[in-house]
Amino acid sequence: MPDFHHARIDWDERGLPLSREFDDVYFSPDSGIDETRHVFLAGNDLAEAFAALPQQSQFCIGETGFGTGLNFLCAWQLFKQTAPAGARLHFVSVEKFPLARADLERALALWPDLAPFTQQLLEQYIAIHPGFQRLMFDGGRVVLTLMVGDALDCLPELDARIDAWFLDGFAPAKNPEMWSTELFAQLARLSHPGTTLATFTSAGFVRRALKDAGFRIKRVPGFGKKWEMSKGVFEGEATLQAKPWYARPRYQPALREALVIGAGLAGCASAASLAARGWQITLLERHEAIAQEASGNPQGVLYLKLSAHGTPLSRLIVSGFGHTRRLLQRLEHGVDWQGCGVLQLAFDAQEAKRQAKLADAFPHQLLHSLDQQQAEDLAGVALPAGGLYYPEAGWVHPPALCRLLTAHPNIRLRPHCEALELHREDGLWCAYANGQRLATAPVVVLAGAAEVLRFPQTVDLQLKRIRGQISRLPATPQSAGLRTVLCAEGYVAPPRRGEHTLGASFDFHSDDLEPTVAEHQGNLRLLEEISLDLTSRLQAERLDPATLQGRAAFRCTSPDYLPIVGPLADSAAFAKAYGVLAKDARQVPDITAPWLDGLYINSGHGSRGLITAPLSGELLAAWLDNEPLPVPRSVAEACHPNRFALRQLIRGQKA
Repeated sequence: MPDFHHARIDWDERGLPLSREFDDVYFSPDSGIDETRHVFLAGNDLAEAFAALPQQSQFCIGETGFGTGLNFLCAWQLFKQTAPAGARLHFVSVEKFPLARADLERALALWPDLAPFTQQLLEQYIAIHPGFQRLMFDGGRVVLTLMVGDALDCLPELDARIDAWFLDGFAPAKNPEMWSTELFAQLARLSHPGTTLATFTSAGFVRRALKDAGFRIKRVPGFGKKWEMSKGVFEGEATLQAKPWYARPRYQPALREALVIGAGLAGCASAASLAARGWQITLLERHEAIAQEASGNPQGVLYLKLSAHGTPLSRLIVSGFGHTRRLLQRLEHGVDWQGCGVLQLAFDAQEAKRQAKLADAFPHQLLHSLDQQQAEDLAGVALPAGGLYYPEAGWVHPPALCRLLTAHPNIRLRPHCEALELHREDGLWCAYANGQRLATAPVVVLAGAAEVLRFPQTVDLQLKRIRGQISRLPATPQSAGLRTVLCAEGYVAPPRRGEHTLGASFDFHSDDLEPTVAEHQGNLRLLEEISLDLTSRLQAERLDPATLQGRAAFRCTSPDYLPIVGPLADSAAFAKAYGVLAKDARQVPDITAPWLDGLYINSGHGSRGLITAPLSGELLAAWLDNEPLPVPRSVAEACHPNRFALRQLIRGQKA
């Protein structure tokens, strides 16, 4: 990640972009848009393929080299013109050096025919960082998964089934790594019999290597001054596989209906992702409205708690941050969210050392160090130290995000409905409360935080509740000068509607959600550690903790701090099927996992829900609809519910 940088672009006398890294053009100087349509769209017979799609089906394009996004925009335009209304397009592309937004805008301005599509891409082209980045268009009908990084690092982590390939790296002589046998082996792994392929090059070594990988290749007339190009079809065998306990369940219900239990952020995100795919959703909530528990705080912080070691959690956080940050563009700035940045103070030597490692490990655009003077100039208040600054982060009003996610005609909210029992009857899941059937559906998503453990189907999962309390502090004319979120052991945000949010306490023992004076006092001590100047501006010494307003809620987290997202298996049958792992963890029994057909979970987001829950909704929908996963396969497996049963078998552990 520290080597990440945007593409270095030169512009010729005609205003065309040239890559300084590869000393090559991004598209044909004759007409890039006509080249795309000839080579990639016609070369893969996409007009015919799109028109032949059934309703509620999907088509997945894979691309090596996103570049200016021209190929994506042309494919989207053609899809909109030719595909049935209920079909969906997935476009998965890899790019080592993505263009900066200003360069992207300048390059795509060359094609006014694509302006409606270009504008949507530019609106979503925010927080593009290394790793998997998911961008949503046309109400979720078109999905772009942009893998930022080296192709030979990203493609082995991709879990997808590609229907057509665009091979569009820079010329083989300029960028040989994008035309290697190792890369073509990944193309074959991700293909199925009938997957098509097209590329502008007809170089003999490329055609031979593609043939060796399983593609039948032929040369056809090229575009412009290129006499020939190559196109082909995959004739090998599908090889994309996962270990059986992480494989995709085969159950596909006849009715695309789902029951989501819990209308906090995880439940709302799950409902939104499924509704965008045409599912009819019944959203059960025990309270009178959505976002009444941990998702109901007035301000939550987009705080990226990262590791310098590339852990699955860090990778999930970077991808989830980008996804949430793009969602927030649809909310009202200053009321529902504020992109004011987040400053994590280096409050002691150990924290300063940790921050230095992070600054070395991640791109400057994502986070960078500030000394004390720089931090004070940015924050607008005096501070005890400098720290780590996240310029694209800020605060969010979580209920507003939940309302945005559930504002879909396919989602029906059922308030005052608390599911206490869950049974499978005649192929449907049935939710009950006190003997009364509340709702039925072939698919259920459990998203009720730690309350999911009340059902026998989840009894072996490991979740714990942690009580947290925030304090609401009336803003003063002096405190309103705070310009960014400040974090140390606690956090304080710039004012929203005349109030600062201060928090949050951690209590592992209390089950009482009534705010306490002691925790208000504790929060005020956290404020003093953050900034004595801000404490004075808020006149905190005059505040009576007994009269402060606030709220308490339970965070729900797992022992490894990763969320739990994916399909659920029968725990007893799982232990029996894979019992051999207790003796030899290298064994991979050829036994299909004993899935509980149609039962899924999205829970355990802890204090990171604003960052991880929306993307986890996409991950859950990808499991259900057999789509490309929005995160690396290793990250999806690290979040999988079956990880707990595996650990217990292999190590005899409970966590």
